Amino acid sequence: MRLLANGVSVKVTVSLLAATCMATAAAAQLPPEARTVRAEVRAWRERNEVPIVRELVELLAIPNLATDSVNIRRNAEWLVRALERRGVAARLLEVEGSPPAVFGSLDVPGASRTIVLYAHYDGQPVDTSEWTSHPWRPVLRSGPLDRSPRELPLVPEGGRYDPEWRLFARSAGDDKSPIIAALAALDALRESGRRPTVNLRFFLEGEEERGSQHLRAMLTRHAGLLRGADAWVFLDGPVHQSRRHQLVLGVRGVAGFQITVYGPNRALHSGHYGNWAPNPALLLAHLVASMRDPDGRILIDGFYSDVRPPGPAEREALRAFPDVDPVLRAELGLAASEAGNAPNAERILLPALNVQGLSAGRTGALTTNAIQAEATASFDFRLVPEQTPARLRELVVAHLARQGYHVVTEEPDSATRSRYPRIARLVWRGGYPATRIALDHPAVRSLAAAIEPALDQPLLRLPTSGGSLPMHHFVEVLGAPLITFPIVNHDNSQHGPNENLRLRNLWDGIELLAVLLARLGAVWQPQS
Repeated sequence: MRLLANGVSVKVTVSLLAATCMATAAAAQLPPEARTVRAEVRAWRERNEVPIVRELVELLAIPNLATDSVNIRRNAEWLVRALERRGVAARLLEVEGSPPAVFGSLDVPGASRTIVLYAHYDGQPVDTSEWTSHPWRPVLRSGPLDRSPRELPLVPEGGRYDPEWRLFARSAGDDKSPIIAALAALDALRESGRRPTVNLRFFLEGEEERGSQHLRAMLTRHAGLLRGADAWVFLDGPVHQSRRHQLVLGVRGVAGFQITVYGPNRALHSGHYGNWAPNPALLLAHLVASMRDPDGRILIDGFYSDVRPPGPAEREALRAFPDVDPVLRAELGLAASEAGNAPNAERILLPALNVQGLSAGRTGALTTNAIQAEATASFDFRLVPEQTPARLRELVVAHLARQGYHVVTEEPDSATRSRYPRIARLVWRGGYPATRIALDHPAVRSLAAAIEPALDQPLLRLPTSGGSLPMHHFVEVLGAPLITFPIVNHDNSQHGPNENLRLRNLWDGIELLAVLLARLGAVWQPQS
């Protein structure tokens, strides 16, 4: 055995070097401490609040209706440039008749997992007369409108923002701010000397608020780019009403329809013909009441035969949720909520029938003493797993028939009106099923393991969102596990006038998305 000058054998030295290399490699695989990452990102954010807000304001100032093809493309091209500035390879994805989607790709050396961040950059239509300020001229205010806030300069003196200040603009909450949060998270990691531990993809949709009419075609055409991710993380929707962060594991499905019932073929004097000619407003009122009881239970025969009830794990997850219902009732002016004040978190695990609107005659100064010729009601069903829009249509038609109605899908002609005493015209508006991922899915456990150590309270796990999104397309076309991690404030007035973002939510979103990207690959949970 040859000895070195200090008497240590070459063999021993090689062994020590190998052990050192193995220890170094093992250390490199350990996840960074969550609170350390969050503190680093927070320090970076505090130095960069003005450029972060400036970039968000620039994006919010571009009108983003999916029907406005010129401006929607301006949004998409802006996003491509913003991704490219971060070293993300970006491009537009196209299908005929659709606004473009924005795709971004960032591969990380050594990463074995891939996630896709989803958000949408289009927004709901606006009625500018209902807004306090122009929806595409972002305005900074000192708080929500119900507190008579002051309007503030977009760049404050000293370059720091009170986290309770709010930015008002269309899509400030739904859904441009999460995009900026994700971009800023990448900036923060780079400036902190860190990088993501997962390969990263972006899919930014341009017609979500218009019903994602071309989404399936988009996913199908570009499936080669989009398949194979370990999880899709949707950055849509609000945090819990308690302001605690949550993972949302599913969405309800939806099906909308409209019913028109008929009386005489022209309006009649209610004195001469009342109690003789059928009144369509009263017929419609009885028909609506036949479909749903006052506590929300749907009375259509066979409706619940396809409903999958919440399981023990889902009910256990709900027990962790703060009881915000009394505060919500007070905020909304409700003395009571349905089903004996049953918790909202439980109610959204069930299917629901909502009456969107009723139309029959006139009220107020336009009231007339008349029996109208027709009356119309619009509805939407919220569906849970196992229910399908196709089966729902069968059940509704059968229910109308049991109420004595002849069901048509077009305006009835005179022969039809003369033959059938009760006629209901039924028109459906699309629809799609619910999706839900299991609470113990590896992607769910992994996201929680990455984020939760950075929080002061455990993540909430909401089995199903109350809202609806066409997530089934992602499941059916790509086989993708879908999880929503929302960051914006619950009171952001999404879809309505004076939509807004509480800046604290943006700051938290940047920090937590950076923690997620820095840790996820290293803490990924195997299949249990």
